[in-house]
Amino acid sequence: MSDRDDTFTALSVQRARENVAEGGKPFACLLVRDGEVVVEAANHVAQTGDPTAHAEIRAIRLAAEQGLTDLRGIDAYVTAYPCPMCLGALYYAQPDRVIYAVSREEEGEHYEDGNRLMTLDTFYDEYAKPLDERALRAEKGHADDATAPFVEWSSRHPS
Repeated sequence: MSDRDDTFTALSVQRARENVAEGGKPFACLLVRDGEVVVEAANHVAQTGDPTAHAEIRAIRLAAEQGLTDLRGIDAYVTAYPCPMCLGALYYAQPDRVIYAVSREEEGEHYEDGNRLMTLDTFYDEYAKPLDERALRAEKGHADDATAPFVEWSSRHPS
């Protein structure tokens, strides 16, 4: 880790503190390229009621609005190690690195963001469970020719 990494990590913590002061949750995300912040976002779940308005998701969406749909060459600095939703989004967005200020365990000592289906401690484990053992029930429905959209997409986008 470089001094520059420490600077941006500290800035993500500062932005999270500012968000708390404004009534938000304690999370922020900075997308940094070549030593410059290109996108900055805080968690807005409390402000909007949108459970997907996490800092990482908002930062990725703001980047897309600027035409940055592939985050190669960009590092993501976050306040805490990403939840599974944000981690999945980051994998799709493809930044070079994720640098976090606080581990899941450190976060859990002071903060719980769970719900009726999971806690901070159990959320990551849900994905490794077989479908029939997860807290969120999932059932496969039926539709005639259900794979048609995928077949049509593939025919229009040959590899």
